[in-house]
Amino acid sequence: MQSPHSDEQSRVAVLGLGYIGCVTAACLASTGHRVCGADRDEHKVSSVSKGEAPFYEPGLEPLVRESAASGRLTATTSTADAIRDADIALICVGTPSERNGNLGLDQLRRATEDVAAAVAGRTRPLVVAIRSTVFPGTCEQVVMPVFAGHEQISVVANPEFLREGIAVKDFREAALVVVGGSDPAAMGRVASLYRSVPTAPCLVTLRTAEMIKYACNAFHAVKIGFANEIGALAEMLGVPPDEVLGTLCKDDKLNISTAYLKPGFAFGGSCLPKDLRALRYRAARLDLRLPLLESVLPGNDEHLRRAIQSALDLGPVKLGVVGLAFKENTDDLRESPVVGLLEHLIGKGRELRVYDPHIQMEKIYGSNRDYILNAIPHIGRLLTSGFDQLSGWADHLVLTQQPSKELAAQIRASGKPVLDLARGLR
Repeated sequence: MQSPHSDEQSRVAVLGLGYIGCVTAACLASTGHRVCGADRDEHKVSSVSKGEAPFYEPGLEPLVRESAASGRLTATTSTADAIRDADIALICVGTPSERNGNLGLDQLRRATEDVAAAVAGRTRPLVVAIRSTVFPGTCEQVVMPVFAGHEQISVVANPEFLREGIAVKDFREAALVVVGGSDPAAMGRVASLYRSVPTAPCLVTLRTAEMIKYACNAFHAVKIGFANEIGALAEMLGVPPDEVLGTLCKDDKLNISTAYLKPGFAFGGSCLPKDLRALRYRAARLDLRLPLLESVLPGNDEHLRRAIQSALDLGPVKLGVVGLAFKENTDDLRESPVVGLLEHLIGKGRELRVYDPHIQMEKIYGSNRDYILNAIPHIGRLLTSGFDQLSGWADHLVLTQQPSKELAAQIRASGKPVLDLARGLR
């Protein structure tokens, strides 16, 4: 794979000169690449050709002016002219919402068809990079079939992370650069475009690249919604919202961090469910709707339902459940989602046994003991004293919490198939 830090300059066609395309074209040209932008809108093409930005974006006009004057940035209404000498074609067209919420892919289809028509007879390689926001599978299902038979064309995904108003700064100081595909040479070629960026490109699979953009935008939306809902509740309770959220952000170990940002099993325990219910109750008393916070527990229940169905789909086999507490390294059973899992499996007549390295019934007392005995009165008969006893009995293992290194090694060595609900073996 070509190094992202190669000194070689690329010849780039940018298809679409809207906010993303024009900023991308100007920024790439400013770092030495030779860029030709293409758009059907003659106003945009004329503006760039004259060294003017076709819309207002801080810092964009000087880049367009300097790059156009140097000859590194040109523009045309012809896709064929734009890609004639290009090594890479970045497709930056819009993918607006349709009435039903689906993406409108008309512009993407038209752009790819224009490229396919223009490369007829071409012998030099061309990397087509989809910079538009598209749903996972779009490159494979919509873009690549258009280039069937064009062996010189490689398709990669190169999603953008530019915010209007600071797009030039976001490009130059990018915190995330993603290139997805299956052709290492093509991925390396596109990654090399960003050698001036102080961030190493993340090289991933095609669908992963497409999904990352949605994950990022959804996370941003959730953070904004969360801050607004907490702020609204705080204000109604006479608490300064800025002080609450400003202090929350000082914790970079659990709050503003990678903590909890890994898919796994449903959450439980004595804190999260209880406190979410209390927030929802107090907000309702104030006639305050908090749709985002109100959705967290139902969302968690739905995730548990999916896990239960996955276990039921294994069929009438003997199930060895690894983990009973609500998370690893504790014996706290209160509101453990595993208890709900076991209740449903027992209700469906499944044979099962359970092993948790930190739970022994004779050592559990108080509310912890009351909780599990009320939920599963015969839990004592289901618990095994060691993993070997569990694996020797079970046909299939179900992992519900992160295992220790030793336990993970035992699970792998058992040779038994594993339904890894906690993603603890990945």
